Amino acid sequence: MTIRLKRIYEPADPDDGFRILVDRLWPRGISKERAGIDLWLKDAAPSPELRKDFCHDPAKWEEFRTHYFGELDNNNSSVTAILEHAARGTVTLVYAAKDEQHNHALVLKEFLEKRKSKS
Repeated sequence: MTIRLKRIYEPADPDDGFRILVDRLWPRGISKERAGIDLWLKDAAPSPELRKDFCHDPAKWEEFRTHYFGELDNNNSSVTAILEHAARGTVTLVYAAKDEQHNHALVLKEFLEKRKSKS
């Protein structure tokens, strides 16, 4: 199982495998053709409330991570869908956040890898 991360503003590449957009909103300025998205899983993104509370503040990172893990524990359909695609080949989780060190896609990838190692 290979799960990668990539910003939506980077060009799609065949090595990306199956590209899943994991943002609740479609990224500004990106056409569907340019995005090269195979699946858009809006529900894999943090709840609007959690996203608003985090507000991309690195000081709130650990708290955000903990709460998002809790949301993902209750989001079996999105988690299962991603893991099923990952079992068949490379999956790239595509996101729009500017901060590549503190974003929900990083937490989602970590959650998926932990979930996969338990099965």
